[in-house]
Amino acid sequence: MHSKQYKIMANGYLDKSTSDKISFISFIIPEFATAFKMAMPEAYQYLVRYGGFEFLTKHWWALHTDNKYWALLDIYDICRKNGGYLK
Repeated sequence: MHSKQYKIMANGYLDKSTSDKISFISFIIPEFATAFKMAMPEAYQYLVRYGGFEFLTKHWWALHTDNKYWALLDIYDICRKNGGYLK
């Protein structure tokens, strides 16, 4: 499991960067599932297995500024390079 401590501010809310990261990841995984005709759990497992999730969590800031199409292509490219070729 991907556990990481996130900074919770004194008011009980996540800091803006963490909140933005979670929002983007929760947006892009369903988009990935739709684009590659997968169920969402299948897409998540695929991304975890082939390095896409790690790439996404490390580079979300750059990916979220890009067009959705290019962000999905970049994530798929990482997975493909790690053996996750999709037909």
